[in-house]
Amino acid sequence: MNESVTTVLLADDQAMVRAGFRMIIDSQPDLEVVAEADNGRTAVEIAERLRPDVCLLDIRMPLLDGLAATKLLAGPGAPRPLRVVIATTYDSDEYLQQALRNGAVGFVLKDAGPQILLEAIRAAARGDALISPAITVRYLERMAGTAPPPDRPNPLSEREVDVARAVARGLSNQEISADLFISQSTVKTHLANIQTKLDLRNRVEIAMWVVDNVPR
Repeated sequence: MNESVTTVLLADDQAMVRAGFRMIIDSQPDLEVVAEADNGRTAVEIAERLRPDVCLLDIRMPLLDGLAATKLLAGPGAPRPLRVVIATTYDSDEYLQQALRNGAVGFVLKDAGPQILLEAIRAAARGDALISPAITVRYLERMAGTAPPPDRPNPLSEREVDVARAVARGLSNQEISADLFISQSTVKTHLANIQTKLDLRNRVEIAMWVVDNVPR
């Protein structure tokens, strides 16, 4: 197998959905579906055996739902965590929050279009993260003003907090650069510093930290 190709596991209880996703993913020269599952339990078993680059999971599946499967594959207790992207029809803040806390690095709606799906898979593969921008903005707007006071001093500089807020709004590095009038290399430096200071793995965890710790 070509090492430059990102391998993907599909898990959805609807065969037509899996067929549609497979067609979209396999049409890309850098992506390949290597296995399918119609329930969460089988998805976990296959993922632990094959170690795909990205696991694309539905939420509502028999035997084991996608949220529980995500926790087993990518949660804090996972001995060898994998990268999980949730693809669902349910635009729910509760599902989003639980998916992220269980270790997912992507959350997209099935009707968001092929480009968002592909971007989420590629982001996960390179160790980044993607949530459908509309979901991120809406979620943060609903959470506005609900963040509890931090229980310890904020270790970030004022500019790093600005960058973290922009990440939480779903902005790309290029958009953050334009929004804050700084170079993209400076954005990357700030992001690296944020992740190091807060011991975070990716942009999703940065966004969650903002929700939990930064007053709106």
